[in-house]
Amino acid sequence: MDILAELSDILLGAGALGAGIYCLVLSRRLRRFTDLERGVGGAVAVLSAQVDDLSRSLQRAEGAAKSSVDTLAQASERAEAAGKRLELLMASMHDLPGSAEDSAKIPGPVFIRHPSALGRPA
Repeated sequence: MDILAELSDILLGAGALGAGIYCLVLSRRLRRFTDLERGVGGAVAVLSAQVDDLSRSLQRAEGAAKSSVDTLAQASERAEAAGKRLELLMASMHDLPGSAEDSAKIPGPVFIRHPSALGRPA
């Protein structure tokens, strides 16, 4: 039975040595995997920074869009008010005496090249 015990001790030691080597290899791979410059950790860090930049840009764009909407709304309100005033002025112009009917009777400036065209001698 001593040989069996010694054989099991040798196998147990070899298994422990194999597990130690496996842990060492796994540790090195994990260190390279999470390296901030070359590995996936670096890619995650870069993507995280890009997401932060995009979030800030989006917030600035939202602020600019809101201010543009406010400015456009104010301009639209002023234009509507001006349109209403113009409509009121146009409506009040129809009530003035001699506006449209009298202006049709009054001739504008006339250029006469030859006075004989009016029946007068030259």
